[in-house]
Amino acid sequence: MLSDTIAAVSTALGEGGIAIIRVSGPEAISEVAPLFRSSTPLTEVASHTVHYGHIINPVDGERMEEVLVTVMKGPRSFTTEDVVEISAHGGVISVRRVMDLLLQQNIRLAEPGEFTKRAFLGGRIDLSQAEAVIDLIRSKSDRAFSVALKQVSGSLSERIKSLRHTLIETLAHIEVNIDYPEHDVEEFTAEFIKEKSSEVMEGINKLLKTANEGKILREGITTAIVGRPNVGKSSLLNALARDNKAIVTDIPGTTRDVIEEYVTINNIPLKLLDTAGIRETMDVVEKIGVERSKAAFSDADLILLVLNANEELHEDELALMEQIHGRQALVIMNKMDLPPRLDKAKLLTFFDESSIVPMSVLEEEGLDKLEEAISELFFGGKLESGDLTYVSNVRHIALLKKAHKSLQDAYEAADMFVPIDMIQIDVRLAWEQLGEIIGDTAADSLLDQIFSQFCLGK
Repeated sequence: MLSDTIAAVSTALGEGGIAIIRVSGPEAISEVAPLFRSSTPLTEVASHTVHYGHIINPVDGERMEEVLVTVMKGPRSFTTEDVVEISAHGGVISVRRVMDLLLQQNIRLAEPGEFTKRAFLGGRIDLSQAEAVIDLIRSKSDRAFSVALKQVSGSLSERIKSLRHTLIETLAHIEVNIDYPEHDVEEFTAEFIKEKSSEVMEGINKLLKTANEGKILREGITTAIVGRPNVGKSSLLNALARDNKAIVTDIPGTTRDVIEEYVTINNIPLKLLDTAGIRETMDVVEKIGVERSKAAFSDADLILLVLNANEELHEDELALMEQIHGRQALVIMNKMDLPPRLDKAKLLTFFDESSIVPMSVLEEEGLDKLEEAISELFFGGKLESGDLTYVSNVRHIALLKKAHKSLQDAYEAADMFVPIDMIQIDVRLAWEQLGEIIGDTAADSLLDQIFSQFCLGK
């Protein structure tokens, strides 16, 4: 795969200031050279330099685009190969003209994530760093971006490599005792295995402690805003989004479908779902919306139940509270600017005082209290320090748990003086499972699946 040259647009499609087309491969410079006219031939320029010129049609010499071309010779490039980046005017036509000419050369269109995959195969980054590139692009908050940036720089990789180093020392000790059983002291070897297994399990536990927070930072909290019609659900979404994303009227049933919007609260990304008012209705369209609302309600990580403080509790709301009981939920007593008629004592039979947030969305009162309550509910009020290495990838979390289980099995086997060649199987399995996180023991099918999630030019 590394013997051919690839190209793709690395910036978002559409109109913009510039568009960058990336070319990578052993013949990247020589294949782009016939298309680029400048004062110095591209094959003669120094690495890591930028050159002004024009992309021409090599058949008739017609100027096709005015560009800046950056040359980065391998291995000092992202992919570790020769890389040429063409900065053209940001427009659909200009990009298409340049790409058409490139693909007429001995260059093919890159597959999704192929540039990052080549960086991985070239040894520039490991698999956890490659996956963090996606997280960097998809970050929805400053904190999520910082976590991904640390992983791109190798913070998680170093922790995993350190744990694997301990395990490889353990395996080496076991191998010696298998090869030279006459020198083995069974009790000493069992204690050594237990000590090293405990050490690595403790390291894994420290990483898994961050898993819930890391997953939230990476994926966001799916938050369903539920309640009866006209209690202020859409107004709440608009207030949190600081924009008029949902239509707000006095007519019950205005919201007919689930509206999604990403917002960031105290550096925590929320995927807000404004749902149709849950009630019995004969309107066919609204009925579909209510069913979708119930599905969103079931799948949500956090539920914001919005009530009208100016009205007594309705039986539909009591039914909703029964369903919510025991789940991660906050109750919004909205319209506190009006005379209160809602019996708060009834709410306290279902929820703690800390879960009830008085608000007036219309008067923009109580938003800060809601933000604090969400932060307290998921992070105890604040995120961990900036020095902490978060584990945010579901694949990494699953492999860490598997490795911990393998080491727990090894520890228990050593405690029962099971033959060390049997214990070795579990220790080696843990070593391989940790290696799969950074790509040392990952199958080709896994690599293909991971890199297929990337955008075309990354």
